[in-house]
Amino acid sequence: MFKSFINAWKVPELRNKMLFTLLIVVLFRFGCMVMVPFIDSAALSAKFASDAVQNSMFGYFSMLAGDAFSNATLFALGVSPYITASIVIQLLTIAIPALERLSKSGPEGQAKISKITRYVTVALAIITSYGYYATIKSQGMIEESGFFPAVVIIGCHTAGACLVMWLGERIDEKGIGNGISIILFANIISRVPTLATQIVYILQNGFLENLGWVIVALLMMLLIITLVVFFSNSERRLPVQYAKRVVGRKMYGGANTYLPIKIMMGGVMPIIFASAIVSIPSTLALVIRSEGFKQWVDTWATSKNPIYALVLFVLIIAFAYFYISISFNTNEVANNLKNNGGVILGYRPGQPTAQYIRKVVNRTTLIGALFLSFMSIFPIILSWTGAQILQMLVFGGTSVIILVDVALETARDVESELTMRHYKGFLE
Repeated sequence: MFKSFINAWKVPELRNKMLFTLLIVVLFRFGCMVMVPFIDSAALSAKFASDAVQNSMFGYFSMLAGDAFSNATLFALGVSPYITASIVIQLLTIAIPALERLSKSGPEGQAKISKITRYVTVALAIITSYGYYATIKSQGMIEESGFFPAVVIIGCHTAGACLVMWLGERIDEKGIGNGISIILFANIISRVPTLATQIVYILQNGFLENLGWVIVALLMMLLIITLVVFFSNSERRLPVQYAKRVVGRKMYGGANTYLPIKIMMGGVMPIIFASAIVSIPSTLALVIRSEGFKQWVDTWATSKNPIYALVLFVLIIAFAYFYISISFNTNEVANNLKNNGGVILGYRPGQPTAQYIRKVVNRTTLIGALFLSFMSIFPIILSWTGAQILQMLVFGGTSVIILVDVALETARDVESELTMRHYKGFLE
């Protein structure tokens, strides 16, 4: 992987793309430090340090936006509105025939889908900004009340979300890798220095007592990263035979290839959906001023209770199958193979092929969903041990999967660029 980046740096065009991507990331991180007026950021940061907030939906947003969300800076919303808008449009594409036809009408249709996604992003940014403002106002963290401060705060956060979307699209256009993924990667990595400072402080207060936990945590992190890389690259390959056909004076087809079925086809989406659902009670407890409801949440709806981990485990598996059912159409894949003269060996074209692909997808999805569920509840299990430094060193499952997926995706993009220029890399 590193050899590919070194080779890419030697190519002027690729070097310019890498430098442009780095420039956008730096600009984004600067935007994460621009303070929004009328907000008491110090009090907000102290509030986000509590376990109640970390277990809520705000803790999830904080993970996606880095320190920007907990400090209420310009880019506090981060990539969340754009990701949500993309998911909404993807779901509507399945449900609305007009959008489905538009998505299949080539580059022009995809451009219109992207334009619609931008409009939905702006609308969601406005709604999310208002909800963010109402929440911090209910906690008494707005320095001045009134119409003008509300407009300034909501307008700044909405503009910040739109600017993040624009920066991500610039990386897609002139940089390397997926823009939104790169920004998300930068947000998660930005939390490492703070984590390192906390670990150093703990070691200073008890080096010999905590040194063993540090070694165990580092070995555990290495094992987790290895497993994530293995499952991210794992796939089931279905052998496909294309029939020979004559077009004009040329003969096409007759090749043996395969249809790849990824083990983790849905990525981290099942974890995101499930985490959002299980964090609803904790989020409501921050808004609803009821001691009885807060006690119920502290007893049953936090990571301290094994039932919470079990519900999260089951929901991730359920959402994994749900997401695959709307994002991967086995009938469409079977029809495409049939129209192009391809057959899966041992199965007739059409419905029998679709049923076989569906069976394989269900099996691979179960394996990937079980792994995602384990990665999600693993930090919760560590929290039961009471080893603070072990919890700090071992990132959450979602963070590790995002980091590894983005790194592998960017490396593949660099490798494809090198292949076009006749360079060899790690994927040969």
